[in-house]
Amino acid sequence: MRRALHWGGWVAVFALLSACGGGGDGNGGSSGGGTTPSGLTAAAALGEKAFFDPSLSVSGKMSCATCHSPATAHATGDPDVVVPPGGADLTTPGFRNAPSLRYLQQNPAFFFASDGTPTGGFNRDGRSNTLADQARRPFTSPQEMANGTPEAVVAKLRNATYAAEFQRVFGNAIFDDPQTAFDRLVFAVQQYQMEDPEFAPFDSKYDQFLAGRVKLTDRELQGLALFNNPQKGNCAACHPPPLFTDFTYDNLGVPRNADIPANADPTYYDMGLCGPFRTDLTDRKDLCGAFKVPTLRNIAVTPPYFHNGTFKTLKDLVGFYVRRDTNPEEWYPLDAAGNVRKFDDLPVQFHGNVNVTEVPYNRKPGDAPALSPDEIDLLVEFLNTLTDGYQP
Repeated sequence: MRRALHWGGWVAVFALLSACGGGGDGNGGSSGGGTTPSGLTAAAALGEKAFFDPSLSVSGKMSCATCHSPATAHATGDPDVVVPPGGADLTTPGFRNAPSLRYLQQNPAFFFASDGTPTGGFNRDGRSNTLADQARRPFTSPQEMANGTPEAVVAKLRNATYAAEFQRVFGNAIFDDPQTAFDRLVFAVQQYQMEDPEFAPFDSKYDQFLAGRVKLTDRELQGLALFNNPQKGNCAACHPPPLFTDFTYDNLGVPRNADIPANADPTYYDMGLCGPFRTDLTDRKDLCGAFKVPTLRNIAVTPPYFHNGTFKTLKDLVGFYVRRDTNPEEWYPLDAAGNVRKFDDLPVQFHGNVNVTEVPYNRKPGDAPALSPDEIDLLVEFLNTLTDGYQP
């Protein structure tokens, strides 16, 4: 898939993104301004309390932080938890791996670039245009907090320990209109993510290297060179610094993951932009199988990887990128005749959508992979420098 904007282009538009992406509230009403001793606005401080509040779930045991833990860069971070279970008794499986919530403040709302490249949006398929919109579904989803309706969420919010504070910030009568109260709740969660520096600390070893405070090891520098080399890793083509994403979508033909219960149905496919969860692009068959390009910041502490959590280690992830086409038998199952069932998590009619033109995917069996085993290790060492909270 062609890249509409590389890093140089994004520099010019970053100042606009808070208005059209992560920072829009989209519902009017009180802004919840004013600051608290923590430095957060009153709305953001409420959002922090809601983010960690399991009482807002039907089970009474699940909060936003259950799947987006600060300890693992606001992701699940457990390679063995492919789709975190939720629901009334925390046994209902989801459909996708829970991504990190860090570095989303400058993510733009979904749009098609001038060359037709889908760009921006939140969630793996970009169907939410703001962080507030993204926060709505977990509260009501049967696979997550399972409230079913905004009214049910607000009924719990009325009984929260911070209910009176919510009224002080958004008005004494806020609970009289459950839909407006729900809008204010997700707005508050959005503001917490926008304002709390923990969501974008920019304090990794790589950041400190750029600031001249630390040095990268020789192997980390070699990994950085492979990351940037368009004939080797070519990672920077889709993951340019400083956010290490270009906000676009790609179809990588990721192997099917049998650990997702929904995949037991051979007719079920998660095809990203064209469905089944996003419904406005179902006619765009050329987009079937495309998922959002994530940031690589904190990639070392946010397994499992890809939308379906099919890889548990960073080494396997990088290995798949560079050996998918040269050694497909390492990643995909065989059919009854012993042939590799390549791109097995995508209906056959959409196999032509998979990216096979950009480095390192532009290879075939018998070709040398773009990276050797040692070069894979070097690249992994560099990716480890992107983890927040580095202490020299």
